[in-house]
Amino acid sequence: MEVSIEISLYPLAEQKFKSEIWAFIKRLRHIDGLQVVTNGMSTQVFGEYDLAVNHVMAEIKHVHQTLDAAVFVCKFIGGNRSQVEAES
Repeated sequence: MEVSIEISLYPLAEQKFKSEIWAFIKRLRHIDGLQVVTNGMSTQVFGEYDLAVNHVMAEIKHVHQTLDAAVFVCKFIGGNRSQVEAES
């Protein structure tokens, strides 16, 4: 089973927030088997369900352990939604 996960990370630190976001994204990009797509509003992760969910949750835990405070907004959608569906 595949999953699509959309993640937005909002560090509540006033300094280095961009570097923290990019570090989070880069760690996910190094996981074999995950497709990671980034735009100006969020990051999307596509892949096998257990692989994707386990790594995303581990990275969220890592951020919470290393930053004073951070907010994550996530959507989990069953199936791989990486391909845009054509309108009929």
